[in-house]
Amino acid sequence: MDDLFSDRAVRDQTLSRPDLEAMQGTEQVLIECELEEVDLSGLDLSRWTFERCTLRHADVTSANLEGTVWQTCRGAFANFLASDLSDARFVACDFNNATFKRANLQSARFERCKLTGADLSELRGIDIAFEETLLVNAILTGHSFRRANLTRTDFSQADLRKCDFRQAHFAECSLREASMEGARFDGADLRGADLGGVRLVDASLFRGATISREQAGQLLGELGLNVR
Repeated sequence: MDDLFSDRAVRDQTLSRPDLEAMQGTEQVLIECELEEVDLSGLDLSRWTFERCTLRHADVTSANLEGTVWQTCRGAFANFLASDLSDARFVACDFNNATFKRANLQSARFERCKLTGADLSELRGIDIAFEETLLVNAILTGHSFRRANLTRTDFSQADLRKCDFRQAHFAECSLREASMEGARFDGADLRGADLGGVRLVDASLFRGATISREQAGQLLGELGLNVR
């Protein structure tokens, strides 16, 4: 991404809302900028690039962030409520406990990110990709992962109630102790998922899915049966 950085880049600055208002409407590159607790709500920051920026507790409600790129940013407890993040790309970012509720994430991509405890409920858009991403304790209620290829994605203890995983493929993923009431897995390939902690009462959720013999034995082990 170094080729993106040019004379127009803003480097190592503590920025306020008036600073951002003056720059909106044109593509910007922010590098190692401080945006902690800044009000970015409603701003047009589409196509901006953020590299190693801090957005802890920033308010980004209803902002236009279409096509933005986020590289190694930190934004614990940031609020992206109802923002437009369509076609956005997040790489190696940490947005633990951030809120993305009702955000538009059409064709957005998260790679090697930490979204522990994040609220991703009521998302708008399809083709949202998660790869090598931590979604531990995240809220994803009702989200559709239908036909998704999920690689090294950790859903441990996440709220996956009523999620649609039909025909999804799991590779080196975890569903350990996740809440999955009402979720659908018809046609899913779960052989690459850690199902530890799944209760036998939830086993019916996997009807029509493919699991391994080892996973089947694990589920039966919940009844105290020995599978040999």
